[in-house]
Amino acid sequence: MLALLYDIHGNLPALEAVLTDAADAGAEAYLLGGDYGAWGPRPLDCVARLRALPRTTWLRGNGERWTREPPLDRPEVAEMMRAPSGFGTEEGWLYSLQTQVELDGVLYVHGSPRSDVESFPPEADERDEWMLAGVRDTTVVFGHSHLQFRRAGPNGTLLVNPGSVGMPLDHDVRAAYALRGDDGVFEFRRVEYDVEQAAAAYEALGGMGPMMARRVRHGSD
Repeated sequence: MLALLYDIHGNLPALEAVLTDAADAGAEAYLLGGDYGAWGPRPLDCVARLRALPRTTWLRGNGERWTREPPLDRPEVAEMMRAPSGFGTEEGWLYSLQTQVELDGVLYVHGSPRSDVESFPPEADERDEWMLAGVRDTTVVFGHSHLQFRRAGPNGTLLVNPGSVGMPLDHDVRAAYALRGDDGVFEFRRVEYDVEQAAAAYEALGGMGPMMARRVRHGSD
């Protein structure tokens, strides 16, 4: 059984709760979909915890890419990225991670096959085919939007978003992830954890920390 973990954002209490739930459910391997510590209170601790897991496959998210390629078209983010990332000596390794991988006929990406900052919405959209970048007749698993859902996409695709471990934005504050069973079936999971502990840690960061804390507390922007 494969556990699919996306968008942790340095939220160690949420990550620990998800890993306990996944182990109890029988997870034997882990697909890690990016944004492990970006702008969170415990980035290096989250990475260390993930590196201790068995049979891991890692992807790079925009959070890891932006440590070396800050988005100049978003000055508020570029300013934030000038602060130390908290990754220490792991930063270069995280930046070097692959951007997509195919496992057992399923394509895994961070945002979409086209981009780590372009993500499919919950409802069908005219840009879906553009974001697929020629991919067809397969299942595409992605994150970035922090919204847990699945739906049919164009050209025979199935689009699956496991949701965000550390910062869900679908009005449910519980940590979100998914399991893929040996039969190929995806199971969405939600896990309770100490939300207030995590929110207080974000607030202590200053800068964008209070905004991140509100997201954690309310499960929305």
